[in-house]
Amino acid sequence: MDAALIDCRLCPRLVAWRERVAHEKRAAFRDETYWGRPVPGFGPTDAALLVVGLAPAAHGANRTGRMFTGDRSGEVLYAAMHAVGLASQPTATHIGDGLTLRGTRITAPVHCAPPANKPTTLERDTCRRWLDEELRLLTPTLRAVLVLGGFGWQTLLPTLRAAGWAVPVPRPKFGHGAHVRLEPETPGREPLHVFGCYHVSQQNTFTGRLTPAMLEAVLTDAGRTAGLL
Repeated sequence: MDAALIDCRLCPRLVAWRERVAHEKRAAFRDETYWGRPVPGFGPTDAALLVVGLAPAAHGANRTGRMFTGDRSGEVLYAAMHAVGLASQPTATHIGDGLTLRGTRITAPVHCAPPANKPTTLERDTCRRWLDEELRLLTPTLRAVLVLGGFGWQTLLPTLRAAGWAVPVPRPKFGHGAHVRLEPETPGREPLHVFGCYHVSQQNTFTGRLTPAMLEAVLTDAGRTAGLL
């Protein structure tokens, strides 16, 4: 799936933007070769916990080729994951830096960096095929999902319904600390627990809307529910 994903060119606006950024670069990274393609999920293929973000950052994952790697959002996320025991180290700078995740995979509803960090509804819906497939492959081991931000929450719930979990109507509302248990509609499956967390964006972390303690608390809840902590 990852091999097919990184060759995807279905969204013209996103293709143009990710490749433009990779060509023009930020001055601080002018000597680096940017990834400039869709960014696949990161973590074990038999994960019990899935972390769902928004989309790659233009000079973060779009540069490094790995989710939440090389930007401030990733610095906050991986430091918290390491603090609670889900990551092998607190930093993520580049592929090959030694970082591994414990029973946890990180993905996004949109796999290409969008202008202004805002994918369109059409781009979200076009990219959903990859999230559908990733969930299908993870289903045997997946026990919990941690969603970073309202965009991911709104995208994930209908995807989970299509994947065979009973999502209540009306849909549960996103909020930091939200927790929903979804019962399986397919016999033999385990329930799936979905947790909400404010996104690790600079806007949230710089203003204190999301603190390291808040992030570590929800990661701990999700990790324990998944049987990892």
